Amino acid sequence: MPADTAITSLDHARALSPHYYFGDAMLAMEQRAVFARSWQLVAHQGLLAEPGDHVVEHVGGVPVLLVRGQDGVLRAFPNVCRHRAGPLALCNGKGARSLHCKYHGWTYTLEGQLRVAPEMHSACDFKVEDIRLPPLRVHEWQGLVFVALDPSVPPFEEVYAGITERIAPIDLSAMRYLRRDSYDIECNWKVYIDNFLEGYHLPHVHPGLSRVLDYRAYDTELFPWYSLQSSPLRNSADIYGDGQAFYYFIYPNVMLNIMPGRLQTNRILPLGPGRCRVEFDYYYAQDDAAQARIAADQSFSDEVQQEDIDICEAVQKGLASGYYEPGRLCPRRESGVWHFHNLLRTAYARDAGDSA
Repeated sequence: MPADTAITSLDHARALSPHYYFGDAMLAMEQRAVFARSWQLVAHQGLLAEPGDHVVEHVGGVPVLLVRGQDGVLRAFPNVCRHRAGPLALCNGKGARSLHCKYHGWTYTLEGQLRVAPEMHSACDFKVEDIRLPPLRVHEWQGLVFVALDPSVPPFEEVYAGITERIAPIDLSAMRYLRRDSYDIECNWKVYIDNFLEGYHLPHVHPGLSRVLDYRAYDTELFPWYSLQSSPLRNSADIYGDGQAFYYFIYPNVMLNIMPGRLQTNRILPLGPGRCRVEFDYYYAQDDAAQARIAADQSFSDEVQQEDIDICEAVQKGLASGYYEPGRLCPRRESGVWHFHNLLRTAYARDAGDSA
């Protein structure tokens, strides 16, 4: 790997080299080294409330199926039949009684055990009871559902440690899902995350948001697997109410934007080396104050998001210009970027070592 995977102190830190933001080979490595080796947000629990409810997703390039069993247990499997790799489900659904391969009709229980394999009676030593779908790690937390592919991914409780205690008395699990907004953006997935991870650009890119956040008191804290940006709220009675804004980033691509009575989750998904999708899911407390602010919150969020899209797409062009070399980071304002880049550098170096 290049020498710029070395980790330096924050007061000497530079941004990642632009070559990490381009190329199919780079993205393929990240799918393997970053996305497949982390906890990935895949759904909210409302989609998986009853036996047979199921969700189809992709994690690290792998098709994944989540399903609530008849025993009430939530399980995750590769969405890949053990026969010839056909899909067990093509879309989200409710109340399925079994998992039925769409290619040749092999049928599994909701717990992953093969039950029926049409016309396989003539295959020597073939026994349906010997065939099961391989389980994947799945975790439910605060109304959200996560999957990890690699067994070496740290325990979920370690990665998300301390968040619920820090935001108390806000209770994320009591909030109800309302809607999803998705944006396809012409930039590398890391450009969008880099932008999220610092308040340095607030006075220059977000005039409206700067009026409701206190830039002088805006703070960033670093933890092993996530960072937290926080600020007191001001002038925001009609949008967020009174209290504190919490902006959590959990490596490698999950954001929790928490205000009084409101949670917005962001999931950043690469669509290619120079394109990404940002999925915004909105959750609200069921009290009257939170419900009254929903329309204002949506309008304000749309404004802020468009500002971020515009600057991220411009940055992607700057990275591609051939005139950019990694710049020094601002220790006061860009420690979250440094933290994220160091986690990436560690993942890149590990993958290079595994491939050696």
